[in-house]
Amino acid sequence: MSSATPPTPVAIVLRVFLPFAAGYFLSYLYRTINAVLSPYLAAELRLDATDLGLLTSVYFLTFAAFQLPLGMLLDRFGPRRVEALLLLFAAVGAGLFAMSHHATELIIGRALIGLGVSACLMASFKAFVVWFPASRLPAVNGWVLAAGGLGALVATAPVEAALKLTDWRGLFVILTGLSFAVSAALLWIVPERRHVRPVEGLREQWREVVGIFRSPIFWRIAPTAVLSQAAFLAIQGLWAGPWLRDVAGLDKAAAADYLFWIAAAMVAGFLGLGQLTYRLSRLGMPPLGVAVGGLALFMLAQLALLAGWGSIGLWWTLFGFFGTAGTLTYAILTQAFPSGVAGRVNTALNLLVFVAAFAGQWGMGAIINHWPQAGGGYAAAGYHWAFGLALALQALTWGWLLVSMGRTHSNGDSNRAVASPKR
Repeated sequence: MSSATPPTPVAIVLRVFLPFAAGYFLSYLYRTINAVLSPYLAAELRLDATDLGLLTSVYFLTFAAFQLPLGMLLDRFGPRRVEALLLLFAAVGAGLFAMSHHATELIIGRALIGLGVSACLMASFKAFVVWFPASRLPAVNGWVLAAGGLGALVATAPVEAALKLTDWRGLFVILTGLSFAVSAALLWIVPERRHVRPVEGLREQWREVVGIFRSPIFWRIAPTAVLSQAAFLAIQGLWAGPWLRDVAGLDKAAAADYLFWIAAAMVAGFLGLGQLTYRLSRLGMPPLGVAVGGLALFMLAQLALLAGWGSIGLWWTLFGFFGTAGTLTYAILTQAFPSGVAGRVNTALNLLVFVAAFAGQWGMGAIINHWPQAGGGYAAAGYHWAFGLALALQALTWGWLLVSMGRTHSNGDSNRAVASPKR
């Protein structure tokens, strides 16, 4: 589908933003639904914590494995076509998951889902670079991330309520249909924007990918973004639910309610931090400064949960809100590179994030599995070791970012691209 005349701003929202937002909504619903479904899957298929960690985290592995080719495909063929095609794999994976009776079949289905939704956020970011002004990117990115947060909301108490009407297999049949529907919407509704410059050959595209990974700017920011996002995805996407049952002593319904409010706080964080970054940048504060402050508060929330300070409701809410701070780095990095490689910049960072999320979610399960309790569940010590290790790694990379920011300031204007958005 091509567009003869440039769409109006309203048309861009309706025909570009909303279809891509629907895709990311679906991606996050897939990503986090196992936090509620885990006891049902474990009971029916007799899975332990390590099995649950692998089953859920394989989504991250296939997601990550496709990121570098995805970046080149996005820059070469455009986000609309690439995401629409990949969502068909998600539909097939959801269908297989719904029909599975063995852990291996579930893992294959989950792996196909991870591959199928691997473009949902990166395609959105690429499309927004093309259709929206650079100064608006932190806010627009925040809105699409909030759409993903709505998917996480649906994956909590609403899913628990839906399980009274159907089982987990029925839910995945519904997700199969939704995946097909969003794929069709991307093809039929989103306009095609012609390339503003010739697309390079494969060799040149790979050369630019290598250039991204060799960039000092990339490595000043990437470690902190990777560890913070990996911890957030691993915990919010699976282990928060078991923690609420095993450590806080909540039943399934109460744990689902807590997960709902964590996801609600995440939506607020995506919206609030994106808007805050945009407004403060107009006053001269660099977006990286907002990200650094948000990540510090994210680590404080994790420390408070480990130490048992005060109300767990407060700290889990702050965990959900400030856990979004790491996503600000996507907009920061894309503005430090030419727009023609935006897809590859985002996917290079996403590759590292999701490899770390896979290792973190599975690794946490392996650690937690060392402290089983009679009658099911796991002891608090396992969660403390798993969450504490993740927090320690985040603190190390956060310190690296502070040191790197100091070097950036001492270098004057040479690295200004990471300090403020392009105008």
